Amino acid sequence: MEGIYAFCVGLMTACGIFLTLRGRTFSVVVGLTLLSYAVNLFLFASGRLKLDAAAVLGMSEDYGDPLPQALVLTAIVIGFAMTAFAVILAMRARADLGNDHVDGRIPQTKEEVRQKSGGQR
Repeated sequence: MEGIYAFCVGLMTACGIFLTLRGRTFSVVVGLTLLSYAVNLFLFASGRLKLDAAAVLGMSEDYGDPLPQALVLTAIVIGFAMTAFAVILAMRARADLGNDHVDGRIPQTKEEVRQKSGGQR
C-alpha cells in the first residue's frame, strides 16, 4: 500500500511540475494546485498510514498522529488562498494583456517565422 501511495504522490508531483512549466496561466494554476495536493498527501503520510485507527487519544489502543492532520488542514486553507490569488492574478493579466500566456507574448507560428526570414528555412 505504501508503494502505491508513494507512486501516486510522485505522479502528482511530476504532473504538477510539468503543468507549472507550461506557457499558459491556467495550466500554471492547475499545476500549483496539483503540487499542493501532493504536498498535502506527503504530509498526511508522514504521520504513518494506519487503518481503523482513532484520531483521538484514549479511544482505542492504536491511534493516528494528530499533528500531520493539523498540518494538512492548515495546508489546505493556505493552498485554497494561494489558488484563489493565482486565479485572480491570471484573470487580471488576461484583461490587461489580452492573452493568457505567462510572459504576455503570443508565440510565433512556423509560418510567421518563415515570413520574417524571407521564406528561407
